[in-house]
Amino acid sequence: MTDRDQIFSGVKEVDEKLQIDKNSLNDFLKNLLGNKIIINDIKQFKGGQSNPTYLISTNEKDLVIRRKPPGKLLKSAHAVDREYRVITALNQTDVPVPKTYVYCDDTNIIGTPFFVMDHVKGNIFWELLLPNCDHNQRRSIYLSMNDTIAKLHNVDFKNVGLSDYGKHEEYMSRQIHRWTKQYKDSETQDIPEMNNLIEWLPKNLPDEQDTTIVHGDFRLDNMIFDKKNNSVVAILDWELSTLGNPIADFTYHMMSWRLPVGARGMGIMGADLQKLNIPKEDEYAELYYKKTGRTKIQNWDFYMAYNIFRLAGIAQGIVGRVRDGTASSAQAKEYESFVPILGKLGWNIVERLN
Repeated sequence: MTDRDQIFSGVKEVDEKLQIDKNSLNDFLKNLLGNKIIINDIKQFKGGQSNPTYLISTNEKDLVIRRKPPGKLLKSAHAVDREYRVITALNQTDVPVPKTYVYCDDTNIIGTPFFVMDHVKGNIFWELLLPNCDHNQRRSIYLSMNDTIAKLHNVDFKNVGLSDYGKHEEYMSRQIHRWTKQYKDSETQDIPEMNNLIEWLPKNLPDEQDTTIVHGDFRLDNMIFDKKNNSVVAILDWELSTLGNPIADFTYHMMSWRLPVGARGMGIMGADLQKLNIPKEDEYAELYYKKTGRTKIQNWDFYMAYNIFRLAGIAQGIVGRVRDGTASSAQAKEYESFVPILGKLGWNIVERLN
């Protein structure tokens, strides 16, 4: 098991500041699922930085609770109600998601709004190079990821009741504004390259593409894989999902090919992908194009610079939550040193364009 596997895999005792009332939750579940249900244990998943997530073991089945964290929060963050809505809608499609039961905004139950879903069993992989997998498993895992994001971007959001899940226009402009604001609201250090990106990106927007459901954080460790055939059985962590530009969503996922190995487990650039049997960037992109009927991505470098900037905004938000005492992972503190690295990587892409 690698360091990231040890840090993020599995469950732990619930953090003291994130404890929930077992009796209150049990009464709620009895009303939801029947009087015979009894909670045997509550544990907290190690992974995840934003919305605390719990494994609820009962005498009948294992459930998962995902809740807003307590304390001071950024206005648009931690939207567990939106997560519940999109997962529930996607249960009507071939996109793999957990079965949902209910969203509850009554803060008297466990202190903050939350939703209940099934616990999906399988493997979660925290290392992009999949060191514990064999030659064939690696390729199967990557091909299933590719198939899964294509399925998501092929969903007719109107047919599943998500027409009003987000605005249909000016997605890139709004996203740049959003992540600039989050970065500034959470800022803990002055990073010149981030300031440069904040100025450059809005002035160099590409033409808008079509609109689909976008996950917003589609990456290996946000998926559960079948233990036997390595296919994706559930996509997790829908907090950043909305209606938007599928190319921005896909290039965010493909950012791993442009980030160096060792970049907090987020990059594979520099690895011998052929030897590992992991698809190279061009092959992976071509597979997506064929499954979605899209053509080769134009403005690839803009999207990469944007997505690295966006990742920096996400990381800085985690740093801000450490500052404000609402981060749900001990490893969140380490993100402060990662933000300037991302800023430099993003701005280097822009400088190479000039």
